Amino acid sequence: MSAKKILLIEDNEDMAQLLALHLRDLQHSVELCFDGDSGLKQAENYQYDLIILDLMLPGKDGLTICRAIRKNHYYTPILMLTAKDSELDRVRGLETGADDYVTKPFSITEVLARIKAIFRRSDAINSSNGDDLSQIINRGQITINLEKHSVNIANRAIDLTAKEFELLLFFARHPGRVYSRNELLDQIWGYSHDGYEHTVNSHINRLRIKIEVDSKHPVYIQTVWGVGYKFLEQ
Repeated sequence: MSAKKILLIEDNEDMAQLLALHLRDLQHSVELCFDGDSGLKQAENYQYDLIILDLMLPGKDGLTICRAIRKNHYYTPILMLTAKDSELDRVRGLETGADDYVTKPFSITEVLARIKAIFRRSDAINSSNGDDLSQIINRGQITINLEKHSVNIANRAIDLTAKEFELLLFFARHPGRVYSRNELLDQIWGYSHDGYEHTVNSHINRLRIKIEVDSKHPVYIQTVWGVGYKFLEQ
């Protein structure tokens, strides 16, 4: 994996310095901001391969920063750090546009594993082969633009979260192939653990509501009972 440019926005300076040290040991370039205002300014003025973003910050909070970053035409993966452990806070972060989250207190090993998984997925999305040469994938009435990180259905823009986009893109690249929930967890979230299947189910349900004419009778993302899900085969 090539060296990446990372912005770390975290008000706990000791934690930020420790995490930055480990990331630099992996040959990544790391820039630090210790408050939300300077962090957002840095994120808007420079391009990064990853932004690690604390939820609770002095100045602008992490959700506000995440929303502002997602308005930018250039897509940057976001890993959110949060001391809150309620499901609502995690969902709010993902719905706002974060690609993944880690709950404090966390181990450095876990954070590094999540970061590596994000880079593997972003590298795969940006790789050029087949349909990706034009950075446009067409499936039925769905048009996926990899460069703009956007989705249109019959020329109508569809607002997807980061994970919903990755999930749809993965399905669209493998039409007709059936994937179990654990396989989707491994491919999209970077981990496969029993008990997390509801994560896949909830994302697929929300994705169907956004892309299907009738989410109760889906055409694009189909359930294969007892096995998993598959995308419409053309």
